[in-house]
Amino acid sequence: MSGENKSPLTEHLGELRDRLVRSFIAVGGGFVIAYVFKEKLFDLLTAPLVEAMAKSGTDAKMIFTGLPEAFFTYLKVSLLAGILVSTPVLFYQFWMFVSPGLYRNEKKYMIPIVLLSVMFFIIGSMFGYFVVFPYGFTFFLGFSSSTIQAMPSMKEYLSFASKMLLAFGLVFELPLVLTFMARMGLVSVAFLRKNRKYAILLFFVGAAMITPPDVITQCMMAAPLMVLYEISIVGAMVFGKKKEEIKEEPDEDENETDSEGAGEPDGDDTGPSHAYEDIESD
Repeated sequence: MSGENKSPLTEHLGELRDRLVRSFIAVGGGFVIAYVFKEKLFDLLTAPLVEAMAKSGTDAKMIFTGLPEAFFTYLKVSLLAGILVSTPVLFYQFWMFVSPGLYRNEKKYMIPIVLLSVMFFIIGSMFGYFVVFPYGFTFFLGFSSSTIQAMPSMKEYLSFASKMLLAFGLVFELPLVLTFMARMGLVSVAFLRKNRKYAILLFFVGAAMITPPDVITQCMMAAPLMVLYEISIVGAMVFGKKKEEIKEEPDEDENETDSEGAGEPDGDDTGPSHAYEDIESD
C-alpha cells in the first residue's frame, strides 16, 4: 500500500486534539497578559462586594487566611480573565469542530454563530456582575449584626464569583443552542412549546444547584432563563428547519449519489441479467 488510510474516527480525534491545543494556547496567552494586571483585575472583580460592604457599614476589607492564598488567588484571577479574553477563539474552535456535521448551506452561519456566542456569553456575565452580584451580596451581608461581622476571604470570594460569572455566561447561550438544534432538525417549535413547563421546572432546579441557597439569587437566574427560552422559540420559528427542507434532503442525497454513479465508467456490461440471457440461449 502506498499510504495509510486513516479511519473517520482517527481523523475526528486528530481534529479534536488540534482544536484543544489551539484553545489551550489561546487561554495561555490570555493568562500571561492578564497576570500583568492581576491586582487591577481582582479589584474590579471584588468591586460589587466592596460597594455592598460599604453600604451595609461593614469594614470593606478582604482577608487571606493562608500565606500562599493571595498568590494563588491572583493566579486564578488571571486564568479566569484569560478564559474570558479567549472566548472568541474557544467558541470558534467549538463551532468549527461541529461544522463537518452540517450541510454546505448551513456552514455559512458559522461566523455569525461564533459572534453571537461571544455576545451572549458576555451579556450573561455582565448580567451576573452588574445585576445579580449587588442584590446577592446585600442579601448575604444583611445577616451581619453587632456580634457577627462578614470577613470574606480572597479564595472563597474568587471561587464564588468565578462560578457565578461562568454560569450566567453559559446559561445565556440557551437561545443560540436551541436555535442551532432547531436548524439541524433536532427539535421543533412544537416540541419547545409543548415542553415549556418542564423547561421551567429544570430552570429552577438548575438555578438551585448553581446559585447560593437563597431564593433571590435563584429567581434572578431562573427568570432570565425563562425569557431566553421564549427567545429560543422565536429563533426556532425563524431559523428552524422547515418541513419542506426536511423532505428535500433525502432527494438531494440521492441526486448526489446518482450523479456520482453516472460519472463512473460502466466497464463490462455482463451483469446478472446478461448472464441469465446467455444461459437461456444455451
